[in-house]
Amino acid sequence: MKTPILKAVLFFIAMNITLSVYSFASNSDPVTPNATTKTEDVKGQQLVNRLKEIRAMDKSDLSRAERKALRKEVKEIKNELALNHQGVYLSVGAIIIIILLLILLL
Repeated sequence: MKTPILKAVLFFIAMNITLSVYSFASNSDPVTPNATTKTEDVKGQQLVNRLKEIRAMDKSDLSRAERKALRKEVKEIKNELALNHQGVYLSVGAIIIIILLLILLL
């Protein structure tokens, strides 16, 4: 009799975790996503194109200061792209707990 109760409790805990992660991810941006997504996509594509241009450049003609400025620009672009990319990240501990719950439930 303990097995069905344990399964029900574990199922309830797993559903609670799943719903809380989903609600946290869906409530992270209260602004309308259509207006900001298009402008962010265009700006992100421009930044990626600039990175490709920098990589394709012949840097052997540049002075030391110009190369340093390019490195700084690349770092800034990468940081800006990283900040715009949003997502839900799970820690290793959370993944292990989820796997254990799935093993116990199934």
